[in-house]
Amino acid sequence: MTKAEIVSEIAKSTGIDKATVLTTVEKFMETVKDSLANDDNVYLRGFGSFIVKTRSQKTARNISKNTTIIIPEHKIPAFKPAKVFMDQVK
Repeated sequence: MTKAEIVSEIAKSTGIDKATVLTTVEKFMETVKDSLANDDNVYLRGFGSFIVKTRSQKTARNISKNTTIIIPEHKIPAFKPAKVFMDQVK
């Protein structure tokens, strides 16, 4: 499902015009991204959590050059679904 399909579905079920729904959805995504960029997790009860995970330093290989490189510790965004969400998907 694309963002446009989500916006259409919300607009159809709520009766709100698509432009307002699109603005709201985009602002939601922007807020989540900004929060994660500032190391703040976002918790949505009954849906899940957008969290920042830290990947530890590791050694990797560049096969084409046959060399070993060190990948430094870095942060990645992740989503952890709520138990209610997981049960509904199963």
